[in-house]
Amino acid sequence: MAGLPTLILLLCAAKDVTPSSSHWKPTWPSYRVPVILPQSTLNLDKPQFDAEARLEVVSPCGPTCHKSSPLPTYEEVKNYLSYETLYANGSLTETEVGIYILSNSGDGSQGKSRTKRQIYGYDSRFSIFGKDFLLNYPFSTSVKLSTGCTGTLVAEKHVLTAAHCIHDGKSYVKGAQKLRVGFLKPKQKDGSKGANITNSAMPEKMKFQWIRVKRTHVPKGWIKGNANDIGMDYDYALLELKKPHKRKFMKIGVSPPARHLPGGRIHFSGYDNDRPGNLVYRFCDVKDETYDLLYQQCDAQPGASGSGVYVRMWKRQNHKWERKIIGIFSGHQWVDMNGTPQDFNVAVRITPLKYAQICYWIKGNYLDCREG
Repeated sequence: MAGLPTLILLLCAAKDVTPSSSHWKPTWPSYRVPVILPQSTLNLDKPQFDAEARLEVVSPCGPTCHKSSPLPTYEEVKNYLSYETLYANGSLTETEVGIYILSNSGDGSQGKSRTKRQIYGYDSRFSIFGKDFLLNYPFSTSVKLSTGCTGTLVAEKHVLTAAHCIHDGKSYVKGAQKLRVGFLKPKQKDGSKGANITNSAMPEKMKFQWIRVKRTHVPKGWIKGNANDIGMDYDYALLELKKPHKRKFMKIGVSPPARHLPGGRIHFSGYDNDRPGNLVYRFCDVKDETYDLLYQQCDAQPGASGSGVYVRMWKRQNHKWERKIIGIFSGHQWVDMNGTPQDFNVAVRITPLKYAQICYWIKGNYLDCREG
């Protein structure tokens, strides 16, 4: 492992090296991504699975709170990015990691909570109906977790979601050991198995087809405490399915600065619990950001947690437009804006370090994770 002084000198390597302002199209920046590798793995006692699943997380630490927090030390960052792996048989391991290029991650702190609200004025969410939409990209990448949250397909056997859908910060939630992922598909009608018959007057009824989860990775940055202790910076998890899902998935990418996003907007779809059985799509402007979080006022309800936040930008190397997941919708925060309380919904940004970690979880080879 490189020494700490060398790592600090390499901070710039994780920065945007292709400014999008130089091109008329909103263009995916090129990043030199850090390297995160497992160093050692220990077996832990089997968890109790006694926590109640929460479909949202509330934290009062806003942009000012995060920006004023001291940067974590190198050892703290290593601890945050170390991770636990939960297997379907209930066994649990903890893996320590080494970081070969260090990026400065923020940390959260405590504050006072207030009554939460997640709909801002006119409800701007859209329920997606009909298999022509639900079964087509990008909506087809949204899946439902058996714990009640949403996830996004990011590889042939992998689903990205929020950590709090699996673990409450202190213990794994009930149902985490037998976690399943649900895929929407049309209900087959009697006598018409496999037939493509729809009634134009009524949306086609859909059902969930479930696939069991083989193992789950959760960063220690989330497990070391609860969201109010460390903020939402590490509220993400990766699920590996027992078999391929055979659907088109959306790649992950390093989150560009908000000013480089097309129209300054983000998009995500989830299974909000106030519209049971519906996939709900929304988009909105980013209002503020820190190194680890995006603050926005996209209308959302519990159940949407874990949705992949994505944007569509020009991929210069491939000469085409491409959607990528740049964050994970986490939950709600109260923010003190010049002495006036204001509430936001918050997404965890995929930083260069988080990209390196998630990509390694998916591919198992850091050489395939060098470009974000």
